[in-house]
Amino acid sequence: MQFDIITIFPKLFNSFLNESLIKKFLNKKGANIKIHNLRDWACDKHKTVDDKPYGGGPGMLLMAPPIIAALKDIKTKNKKVKIVLLTPGGEQFAQKKAKELLKVKQIIFICGRYEGVDARIEKMVDEKISIGPYIMSGGELPAMVIMETMMRLMPGYLGNPNSLKEETRFEKNGKKNEYAQYTRPAEIKIGRKNCVVPSVLLSGHHKKISQWRKIVDK
Repeated sequence: MQFDIITIFPKLFNSFLNESLIKKFLNKKGANIKIHNLRDWACDKHKTVDDKPYGGGPGMLLMAPPIIAALKDIKTKNKKVKIVLLTPGGEQFAQKKAKELLKVKQIIFICGRYEGVDARIEKMVDEKISIGPYIMSGGELPAMVIMETMMRLMPGYLGNPNSLKEETRFEKNGKKNEYAQYTRPAEIKIGRKNCVVPSVLLSGHHKKISQWRKIVDK
């Protein structure tokens, strides 16, 4: 999988790419991520990529020409390519969408900023995606959310592949549903209350534990 990110703040991705499981996965060539500074395609010596919108209004927009030039250079000839605009007005991202995107060979994320992008850019994108019903300052964090969600579904990302078999389930309303889990010690005190691990989990009886988890998971 090839991820390409078009952004005006490439350094925001530094820690994301160099920590934890993501760094290990990228080192193993499980996926490839390239960060592209939109200013590299600016048309003037000042590296200008934003401008005031026609008709007036608050804020600035990312200009179309630099984005068009960037897409032309970045997009491969592979047929399985998706150009994704990260915008609050897009389809809300979910686990189902992450699985769908795994069928693609290259994903190019356009990270909007300020008041967004020139609307003509939307004619070049395949999908518009939002990570939730709220407004952020840009598309960089949504790009990270989507990439991590997708990568953990790829072979070799998780140390124990069985973790995916007992994934958190989601109801139709998006609410997660899973059994409670505990670790040592078996008994702790929270305030004046003693909180203990359910005895069945301490029994070592795998069949009973499995049955308990199925009941709790409903």
